[in-house]
Amino acid sequence: MRESGVLMPVFSLPGPYGIGCFGKEAYGFVDFLADAGQRVWQILPLAPTGYGDSPYQSCSAFANNPYFIDLDDLADRGLLKKGEYEHLPWGGEARVDYGALYQLRWPVLRKAAARFFAFPEDDYYAFCFLNEDWLEDYALYMAAKGENDMKPWQAWPEALRRRDPEALAALRKEKAEEIAFWKFLQYQCHRQWSALKAYANRKGVRILGDIPIYVAADSADAWAGGEMFETDAQGRFTRVAGCPPDYFSADGQLWGNPLYDWAWHQKTGYAWWIRRVRHALELYDMVRIDHFRAFDTYYAIPADHTNARNGVWEQGPGTQLFDALRAALGQVPIVAEDLGLLFDSVRKLLADTGLPGMKVLQFAFDPSCDSEYLPHNHTENCVVYPGTHDNATLAEWLATAPKGELAKAKAYLGLHRGEGFAAGMLRGVLASCGKLAVVPAADWLGLGAEGRINTPGVGQGNWQWRAKPGAFTPALAARMRRTCALYGRCEAAPEAAE
Repeated sequence: MRESGVLMPVFSLPGPYGIGCFGKEAYGFVDFLADAGQRVWQILPLAPTGYGDSPYQSCSAFANNPYFIDLDDLADRGLLKKGEYEHLPWGGEARVDYGALYQLRWPVLRKAAARFFAFPEDDYYAFCFLNEDWLEDYALYMAAKGENDMKPWQAWPEALRRRDPEALAALRKEKAEEIAFWKFLQYQCHRQWSALKAYANRKGVRILGDIPIYVAADSADAWAGGEMFETDAQGRFTRVAGCPPDYFSADGQLWGNPLYDWAWHQKTGYAWWIRRVRHALELYDMVRIDHFRAFDTYYAIPADHTNARNGVWEQGPGTQLFDALRAALGQVPIVAEDLGLLFDSVRKLLADTGLPGMKVLQFAFDPSCDSEYLPHNHTENCVVYPGTHDNATLAEWLATAPKGELAKAKAYLGLHRGEGFAAGMLRGVLASCGKLAVVPAADWLGLGAEGRINTPGVGQGNWQWRAKPGAFTPALAARMRRTCALYGRCEAAPEAAE
C-alpha cells in the first residue's frame, strides 16, 4: 500500500513552554495528520539532547528527553501549580532556547517530583522494575554527573569513573533522592509518550522513530558498557566515529562517538543491540537507524585527531547483526538510512537484509550522472523524501542550488512558476514508486532557511526550529490530502454533503 507521512520533530511542535512536548499540541498534530490523510509521523530521536543540543549526541541510548514532559499534564495530576511555570521566560515560541530550558525546566520538574514521591504510584515501581537494565545506570550516571559539576564521566574521580562497586554503593546511598528524581522523569516521559502513541495509532497514524547507530562518548551507555567499545588498557577510547570529506564538509565530520568492538558484540550474540532495538520498538511502530552504512563498513578516526580527514574504513558486522535481530525479534520494521558515501557492499547489505532504504530528491540532480535518487531509478522498497532533517528546506534548496542541478530539476520535473517550483518538487516525491513518501513539515508550510532543522558540520544554532501556533490549518490538511490522494497515497476526502 502506498502511503505518505510528515517529518516533524517533537521539539518543533508549537506550544507555550519553550519547546514542543507530549501535550495538547502533539495530540492536535496527530489530528491534523489524520485529517490530511497521512499515515506516518516521523520524529527524530526522543533521547535527551547532548553536545550542540543534538538528539544524536545523547547521554543515553534508552532514555527519553525530560524537556518533552507536558507540564500541563503534571498540573492536571496535582503535581504542579500553573503559577509555578506558566509565566516563566521560556524564550519565545519561534525557536527553542535550550539555555532557558536548562535554567528553568529542572526546578519546575523537581517540584513535581517532590509532590509525586509523597504518594508514589504503583505504576512507577513497575516501570522501574521493567526497565532496570538501563534505567539504573542512567539514573546513577545523571546523579554522578550532577555531583561532579556536569563534567563528562571521563573527568570524574577514578573510583566512579571505573565503576568501583564501593563507590557505586556510596553513590546509591548518598544520592538516593537524586537517583529517584531521574527515574521519575523517565517514568513521566514513558507514561505521556505511551498515551500519545496509542492515540496516534487509534487515529491510523504510525510513529516512525529514529535511533543513532552510535552512542555519545559522554553517556551512561559508554560509562557502563566500556567493554562494548574500542578501548585501551586504561579504558580510554582509541578511535571514534565520523565520516570522510563529502557533500556536506571538506574536512569530513568528526562525531567523536566511541566505536563498537564488534568482535565482543558477536560473542554475546549481539545481545545489547537486540535489547536496544526491542526497546525502540516499544516506543515506535517503525524505527529508522541512522548511518546504516556503518553496519557494512565504518569510518574509524584516531581519538586524538581534530578532523576526519585521516580515518580508515573498517569492516562492520554485516548481515550477522540483522540475522540475530530477526531471530530474536521477528521481522523488524527498520528503515535504513543509507545516505552518504555508498560502496557496492553497502548496497548489497541493504538488499540482503531486505530493509527499505532512503531516496532524497535534493540529491538527484547532478547533471553529470543518472542518479539513483532520480524517481525513475527508485524501487518500491524505499522511503522517499524531498530532503531530510539534515537538508535545506525545498524553498531554501531552490534558492541556493547550483545552476546545473536546478536546471536539471526544472527539466526533469517540468517545474514552472505557475505551479510553484517547490510544489513541483513535492510532485516528484509523491509520484515516486517508493511505498512511503515522507515530507518535512517545513516543506508543506513553504518555509525557507528559517525552517531548517540541522546543518551538518555546524555546531551551533541547530535543532531549534518550531512551527508557529496555528500553522497546521484545516486548509493545509485539505490541500495535503488532495495532493497525496492524487498519487494514490491516501483516500480522497469524502465529498461534502450538498
